[in-house]
Amino acid sequence: MRIITINVNGIRAAERKGFFPWLEKQDADVVCLQEIKAQEDQLDERFYPEGMHVYYHSAERKGYSGTALYCKTKPDRVHFSDWNDMNSEGRLIQADFGELTVASLYLPSGSSKEERQAFKMEFITDRFLPYLKGLKNNGRKYIFCGDWNIAHKKIDLKNWRGNQKNSGFLPEERAWLDKLYDEVGYVDAFREINKAEFEYTWWSNRGQAWLNNTGWRLDYQVVSGNLAGTATHCEVYKDERFSDHSPLIIDYSL
Repeated sequence: MRIITINVNGIRAAERKGFFPWLEKQDADVVCLQEIKAQEDQLDERFYPEGMHVYYHSAERKGYSGTALYCKTKPDRVHFSDWNDMNSEGRLIQADFGELTVASLYLPSGSSKEERQAFKMEFITDRFLPYLKGLKNNGRKYIFCGDWNIAHKKIDLKNWRGNQKNSGFLPEERAWLDKLYDEVGYVDAFREINKAEFEYTWWSNRGQAWLNNTGWRLDYQVVSGNLAGTATHCEVYKDERFSDHSPLIIDYSL
């Protein structure tokens, strides 16, 4: 099973940069998109890949946020989150296939202002972590794909020394991921099979970040503990640029 996740930073912009011809060649089973920045009535047939079941979850605010799923097999059910504020920003869409759930998740960023950082921490600490804990008891298998807006360890961003007081690499954000993995039992599928340095998925548009590989690893496929060991191959695709994020591709023996 091949799953691709990418923050497209505007699906119409990604389309103009050749995203869909590339995607057609990937033979993905599920594609998780974040930050589509479009309403469904703004998207024509170019945004409905042939042979895929397409589900968009747009934000209420135009040109902002939003997620999507492209599925080769028709899901048994497609559903959103339990939180109105997350739904109004289109931040979580989930598809159920038998005992497996694949989700496209766009966690809030806190880089714009302090209020958004507070919202981010409140959500992940008070709501999202208890939610993920609760899922462990229902026997299902979960893959949460998307832009988590947190780099976990020093290995996950180039300039870690200068970013320890910046949103995305704050001690409390990193500790939250520690808890998710070490205590709750979820698994970072990429790091399970790739321990290498300089493996990033996002690069600032400022300066020469892309050319110098001054990046951050913000995009994840996080799996429930009962899927540990099922990831067999992973790749961050960088031969073409469709966004300021690169696609994260992981194959699973499912």
